[in-house]
Amino acid sequence: MRAAVFTGQPGEIALARIPDPDPGPQDVLIAVKRCGVCGTDLAMTSGEGWLLPEGSQFGHEYAGEVVAVGSEVKTHRVGDLVTAVPSGFCGSCHHCDTENVVLCKESDSAAFGFAELAVLPAKQALILPTEVGLSAGALVEPLAISHYGVRLSGLCAGQDVVILGAGAVALYTIYWARQFGARRIVVVSRSERRRALCLKLGADEFVVSDENAADRVRAALAGKPKVIFECAGATGMLGLAMQFAGAFSKIVSLGFCMAPDPITPAVAAYQCISFQFLVGYTLADFHASINALERDLELELTISSTISLDELPQMMRALRGVHAETKVHVAF
Repeated sequence: MRAAVFTGQPGEIALARIPDPDPGPQDVLIAVKRCGVCGTDLAMTSGEGWLLPEGSQFGHEYAGEVVAVGSEVKTHRVGDLVTAVPSGFCGSCHHCDTENVVLCKESDSAAFGFAELAVLPAKQALILPTEVGLSAGALVEPLAISHYGVRLSGLCAGQDVVILGAGAVALYTIYWARQFGARRIVVVSRSERRRALCLKLGADEFVVSDENAADRVRAALAGKPKVIFECAGATGMLGLAMQFAGAFSKIVSLGFCMAPDPITPAVAAYQCISFQFLVGYTLADFHASINALERDLELELTISSTISLDELPQMMRALRGVHAETKVHVAF
């Protein structure tokens, strides 16, 4: 089969022919149909910070069709359409006790989405309803990230929210904040590019980040937000978030910045600001995301481009620079 692999050279992705995987007794083999490009795919093949090992497959936002099942699998059949939970989980370690499957260190990753075929345990292949197609199925994983973040933030109905960034994580956070009953949602972004999409998914106001942004946010909310979601993942974002915070605000970091991001603790202390850093999701967040896609197909508006596997290396090079993409999908 053909698969994308990280060469070990900064920013370089190669397409390779590797042996077809064989499912074990408790596994399913799926023909991958869609896989989304995530910011962590770019970061972990960049040559800086946390890197994938040389020769690694990658791709964790994927959906496909079951083409074979292991001898012990009773829950799946050939032809089922599934979305992948790419993080393996044993179900019995102290990390699994939190239900956050990403924290488990006892099981292998199943992040093999940029390949024609992928094997994963049947428990990690969630069957999609007929109303949810494969393009939507590949949105489940990033939607689950934002659902987990909003859910654990403690956001309550009637509270105001600020969201920093307008990329995929931010867009899905807008959607979930609205579903959780936020009173008003203001998005702060460095450019106007995704204003219309942010408003479509539930934002009330869109503010371009400049020296007057904090004043415009306060005017839009008639005060200060209860929760600020940092979804940009760049250095300086935590300090920026503090500019919008009020007394006892919470700043929730979903951006997964892989570099140091200094703040001044005394400034945060003087407002009694709390910080929450989150990664991952539970199976419940996956199911909530599948249910959302079943009723809100407008979430597919976040898919900005669909490309072939052959086009992936060039697209990843483009995404490392200035670009207009929101969510790029590889289609097989």
